[in-house]
Amino acid sequence: MGCIIFNRVASFCRKVLNRDSSTRVPEEQTLQVYQRPEHGISRKDISENALKVLYRLNKAGYDAYLVGGGVRDLLLHKQPKDFDIATNATPEEIKKLFRNCRLIGRRFRLAHILFGRDIIEVATFRGHHSDAPAQVVAPKDNKQKPQISSRSEEGMLLRDNVYGTIEEDAERRDFTINALYYSVKDFTVTDYAQGIEDLNNRVVRLMGDPETRYREDPVRMLRAVRFAVKLDMDIEPVTAAPIRDLAILMQDIPAARLFEESLKLLQSGQGLETYRMLREYNLFQQLFPILSDHFTENNSSKTEKMIEHILASTDKRIAEDKRVNPAFIYAAMLWYPMMIRAEEVSFASGLSFYDAFMVASNDILDEQVRSIAIPRRHTTTVRDIWQQQLRFSRRSGKRAFKTMEHPKFRAAYDFLEMRSLFEGSDIKELAQWWSEFQNADYNQRGQMVTHINDGGSRRPRRRRPQQPRRKKPQVKS
Repeated sequence: MGCIIFNRVASFCRKVLNRDSSTRVPEEQTLQVYQRPEHGISRKDISENALKVLYRLNKAGYDAYLVGGGVRDLLLHKQPKDFDIATNATPEEIKKLFRNCRLIGRRFRLAHILFGRDIIEVATFRGHHSDAPAQVVAPKDNKQKPQISSRSEEGMLLRDNVYGTIEEDAERRDFTINALYYSVKDFTVTDYAQGIEDLNNRVVRLMGDPETRYREDPVRMLRAVRFAVKLDMDIEPVTAAPIRDLAILMQDIPAARLFEESLKLLQSGQGLETYRMLREYNLFQQLFPILSDHFTENNSSKTEKMIEHILASTDKRIAEDKRVNPAFIYAAMLWYPMMIRAEEVSFASGLSFYDAFMVASNDILDEQVRSIAIPRRHTTTVRDIWQQQLRFSRRSGKRAFKTMEHPKFRAAYDFLEMRSLFEGSDIKELAQWWSEFQNADYNQRGQMVTHINDGGSRRPRRRRPQQPRRKKPQVKS
């Protein structure tokens, strides 16, 4: 064991001295190996499917480790959400071992091992690449795909399929607390960047030069905030320093990727605190540029109050293990910007408010999906919730009964009730009426509608002015 550790340390030091400066790790960081009694991780706490993948890769002669967030959370005595694996087997070699494997990703080539709904993600050790615009490494045999890396002019990694050793893979990790590797062979945890020390000190520290690493992948700025809030840690000052100035780089990230990231941020169970930190670092403004126009210095706008309320409610529902619908969150966050836009459209174009409302709802959602690619199934729900708000005030005749039959009635009613916290007495009275209407029996509902009709809410039917009867043309004699 001592010889193995010495060789690993020597190899790691060589890499530190010789590698590309763009991913340099401070030289005082040294490799440490923690034995089973020192770290306390038990296989009982690891997913059975993850263990199956680790054992099979080891049995086939490959090195394989539980890596990253899974190890980090186990060390913090938390239940990991995912169990990711790193190995020296290439994606094609992994696919040969597992019939239930599919290869995904262009930017990073990954293997997904499918066990029903459970997915174990397996990544090949990543190596270093040059600063050249593109680099192609020939495969070892004709059956494997070439290894490719490429960067944009701004330094963002566009393709990163360059494989390497475990030491290089550790150096390529984003944060020190993620450069941790657990082995089922000898039950050790290998720490390449003093990550366990940072865990103990409650610090989120980026590996390498922060500005370079953020330019390689701007999403790392979101991850820094998410980890700090989720793990109740502080972002190390050098790691935090460039974020505000580089936040604009988020605009270069594909909108589809930012949708997935937004779910992790807003539905983490700490959405409100995450939102506040994202705003502090100018990151939330890049994700929701429409909302940033409605921000104030003292957080007093209706938009800001609605955002804080919906995120606090979402955190509470997650804590109670209740279902959360992303569409409801987006509907709440974008509601007041949409209403202001509708008023502007109505005033400028002369359209009725209903028509202006429909135009504004489409415009706001079209603008938002350019930043975050909200899927159509969610934008459709957002539109349904919004449109129902106009129908709630139309209660005469059979309209109230038909409104209750709408598939999105419950979500729309909850939304109306939430609006009543921030809007005038008329909305509060409307929400109270619908609350009573839902709980009433059929006869009581009829009486409530009759009362609405008797109260003059039904408009008198307007008759068309009588036109003079046209005479049949007479044939001239």
